[in-house]
Amino acid sequence: MKFNTKVIHGGQHHEPATGAVNVPVFLTSTFAQKSPGQLLSGYEYSRGANPTRQALEDSLASIENGARGLAFGSGLAAIDCVLKLLSPGDEVIAVDDLYGGSYRMFTRLFEKYQLKFTFIGFDNVEELESVITDKTKLIWLETPTNPLMKLVDIKMVADAVKGKDILVAVDNTFATPYIQKPLDLGADIVMHSATKYLGGHSDVIAGALIAKDVELGEKLHFIQFASGGILGPHDSYLVLRGIKTLALRMQRHSDNGFEIAKFLENHSLVEKIYYPGLSSHPQYDLATRQMTEFGGMVSFTFKSGKKEDAIKFLENIKVFTLAESLGGVESLANLPAMMTHASIPEDKRAVLGITDDLVRLSVGIEDAEDLIADLEQAFNSII
Repeated sequence: MKFNTKVIHGGQHHEPATGAVNVPVFLTSTFAQKSPGQLLSGYEYSRGANPTRQALEDSLASIENGARGLAFGSGLAAIDCVLKLLSPGDEVIAVDDLYGGSYRMFTRLFEKYQLKFTFIGFDNVEELESVITDKTKLIWLETPTNPLMKLVDIKMVADAVKGKDILVAVDNTFATPYIQKPLDLGADIVMHSATKYLGGHSDVIAGALIAKDVELGEKLHFIQFASGGILGPHDSYLVLRGIKTLALRMQRHSDNGFEIAKFLENHSLVEKIYYPGLSSHPQYDLATRQMTEFGGMVSFTFKSGKKEDAIKFLENIKVFTLAESLGGVESLANLPAMMTHASIPEDKRAVLGITDDLVRLSVGIEDAEDLIADLEQAFNSII
C-alpha cells in the first residue's frame, strides 16, 4: 500500500462479530475464558492487550514500516520503556538539542540508576565515533530537533554503528512517517509523542513505539506489559482516528509552515529563522534527502534579542494560541525557555542557542493568510 492508503487500511480489519468498519472502543479490563488458561478470543487482560489498542498498534507498525507497534499513556512513557531495555552501567548517546521532558527524564531519573548520558550535535560521523565506547548501548535522536530544528543524518548514524550491539532510536514526532521513515534509513526503534501530529486534534495524551524487528518488539512489549504504561481504549480510538487524516493534515501543515517561514525570513524584526525547508537552513541538503516535506514547526528569534519583546508578541497573538504542545489542527506558539524547555538548565540552553527570545510556532491547518496577518499584527504590538 502507498501511504495515503496505509493510514486508513494499514493493519486494519473489520470487527469480526458485527462487521463494524471502525474498531469499537472495547471498554473492558478483562476477558472471559473457556477454561483456565484457554482464551476465547486471544485476549486475557487489557494491560497485556486490548482489541482497540491492538488496532492502533497494528496501524502504527504499518505506517512506519515496522514489525511491531506499541501504544503508551504518553510519549514519555514510551521513552521510559526504551530506557528499560538497558542495564546499570550502560551508556546512551543523545542529540544535544533535546525536548525538555526527555532531558529531564534522562538526567534526573535514569542517571540515578547508573545510566550515563552523553549529549552531542551529531554534526559528522567523527563526532559520533569519538564518544562511542564498549558500554554504549543506545543512540537517541530527534530530527528535526525541538526547538532549534537541527537535523541528524539517520542513515549516517545507523551505518556508523552497524554490526555493533547498539540500538538507534529516533523521536519522529516532528516529522511523522508522512515526511520521514527512520526504520527505512536504518533505525531500530521509532518513538512518537502521539499527542501531537498522530492524534492531531489536541484531545489526547499518548505515546508510541515502533520496532524494526519482531524480537525487539517482543522485548518492548514485555516491558510495556510489566511496567503498565499502556494507552487506554478510548484514547487508542482517538489516535487511530487521527491517523486516518494524517497525510492530509501533514501536507497542509507543511504548506503553511513553509509560507510562515518565508514570511518570517523576510521580516524586519526577525533575527534568526529555524526551518529545514528554507535553502538558508545549514542542513537544507540533508532535509531534501531525508524528508519528503518539511513540516509545520518553525522557530525564530528577534533582532532585539529581548525576552520582553517575545513575551509581548506572544501576549498579542489572536489566531495562534499561546500554549505548550504542538501538532494539532490549530496553530500554537510558545516560549521554550519559560515553557517546554524550562527544565533544561539556563547555561545549557545558552550553549545550545535556546535564547530567552526564541519563539516556537506549531503552524496549524488554518488559512496561511490569516496566520500571517495574525503574526504581523503581533509584531506591530512591539514596534
